[in-house]
Amino acid sequence: MVKLRLKRCGRKQPIYRIVAIDVRSRREGRDLQKVGFYDPIKNQTCLNVPAILYFLEKGAQPTRTVYDILRKAEFFKDKERTLS
Repeated sequence: MVKLRLKRCGRKQPIYRIVAIDVRSRREGRDLQKVGFYDPIKNQTCLNVPAILYFLEKGAQPTRTVYDILRKAEFFKDKERTLS
């Protein structure tokens, strides 16, 4: 099973990549694809929308934190418009 989860990149200041990763892998393990990043200090988010849609259509489950980030970026409103 594949999940969309955060992978920490920053050493002193936290910066996270949003990655598609196998459930059995550890947090810093090998990811399938990088689909965005999140900077909680500057409150910046960059998303690769086609890649996220691809993994969600294939059955990937976002973690709670990634789901909240996607919701704040109004990702699901855009998805509903494209499906309707």
